[in-house]
Amino acid sequence: MKVFLDTADVKEIKKWKEMGLIDGVTTNPTHLSAQGGNPTKIVQAIAKLLPKGVISVEITEKNPEAVYKQAKAIAKLGKNIVVKVPCHVDYYGIIAQLVADGVKLNITLVFSLAQALFMSKLGVQYISPFVGRWDDIDVEGVDLLYTIRHMLDEYGYQTELLAASIRGVRHFHEAIMAGADAVTVPVEILEKASRHVLTDQGIETFDNDWKKLGIRTFP
Repeated sequence: MKVFLDTADVKEIKKWKEMGLIDGVTTNPTHLSAQGGNPTKIVQAIAKLLPKGVISVEITEKNPEAVYKQAKAIAKLGKNIVVKVPCHVDYYGIIAQLVADGVKLNITLVFSLAQALFMSKLGVQYISPFVGRWDDIDVEGVDLLYTIRHMLDEYGYQTELLAASIRGVRHFHEAIMAGADAVTVPVEILEKASRHVLTDQGIETFDNDWKKLGIRTFP
């Protein structure tokens, strides 16, 4: 399973890259605006930092023709760039054209099985169902991951399932259990998932017991 970091914070990306745990990064306009500065340079820095990773960068234009031109320009920022386009019917024709042009796409804001099917038929690289936003309106968002996984396997589509809008460690675990090909996780959630209170307690117990021996060097 691929683990992507959902941020545009270069320092955090570098930190987790050095741990060897992340396979890429997903950014969006909110992440980039939070960093300030030139967003193009930030994207290029991230792409350079993870040359073998997958770097998702979202379009900001709204008019379909402008979306097409911007997507092509974003794709040129690096060989490892995947362009994020919202799953809106106005962009379906543009998405089909971009796929035909060889542009790798991550279709974001996917909320239904039908949307996932349509994007898979178009041959996009990734579809990103938003788990947390379903939970926000009291609907079990993880259920969509299971149904999309079944659909992809049933029909043999090559599109990869990328679990997004991960709001807690529980969502992270559920994405793993649902068989998602990838999950994108905010920094704070990845921090929590990498720790466990029982691990900390176990280490403390072992340390205390070892000190009882009074041995300074071992072996």
